[in-house]
Amino acid sequence: MPFSRAFSVFLVSVLALWRPALCLAEDIHVAVASNFTAPMNDIAAAFERESTHRVVLSSGSSGKFYAQIRNGAPFQVFLSADQAKPQALAQEGWTVDDTRFTYALGALALWSRDPKRIDPQGQVLREGNFNKLALANPRLAPYGVASVEVLEALALVEATRSRWVQGENIAQTYQFVHTGNADIGFVALSQVMRDGALKGGSAWRVPPHHHNPIRQDAVLLKRGADSEGATALWRFLQSDTAQRIIESYGYRLPVPEAGAGEP
Repeated sequence: MPFSRAFSVFLVSVLALWRPALCLAEDIHVAVASNFTAPMNDIAAAFERESTHRVVLSSGSSGKFYAQIRNGAPFQVFLSADQAKPQALAQEGWTVDDTRFTYALGALALWSRDPKRIDPQGQVLREGNFNKLALANPRLAPYGVASVEVLEALALVEATRSRWVQGENIAQTYQFVHTGNADIGFVALSQVMRDGALKGGSAWRVPPHHHNPIRQDAVLLKRGADSEGATALWRFLQSDTAQRIIESYGYRLPVPEAGAGEP
């Protein structure tokens, strides 16, 4: 067989083998709560290294994503900052049965970009040595609810209320503090710490007993029911690799329990 013909046969054979894999590659559209943006970027990168699929992330307020999903937004996987919204979507028929699970327990930090502003016990709140206190809007963001619960536990709601600056979500709240529009603020620990180290400024890691657990749930949406890529990512979120990344950002993992089944 002439070389050129043999090479052509070889090339066709190789393309035939590659084509199924290429056809299976998908873009997976994921809605992720703004507090979880950084770890989800790392998880998506790890997932893409092990698969042919590409993860397309949109980050923002869980409340807005809930409304968008109910209005037909093309998301296939949803990682919320709470349990309530994925649970409501499940009850309303927007999710694949038995795919809701808690992927992380959120943690709060009182943070300032000033390295000397916040003491390790958070006494700055009682002393009032600040101008503005940023927190996420509790009507929109679970981290805002937790922030108010902390102030209630410390009996400081009325003493601080006039100084509150409320962000639409925890990402905007972080920006208020990062840009200096607020001296201090309640942010997600994951925004200011990595591998146990503070990335800058000063912070008080809020003890978990000062607020109700921030249980963050993920769910496979109906739009991802027939997607091999979305299903694979849903499983990957529960893998040891993903859990190591989650813990590295200061989140705690839930106690294992019977729950999510196979989609």
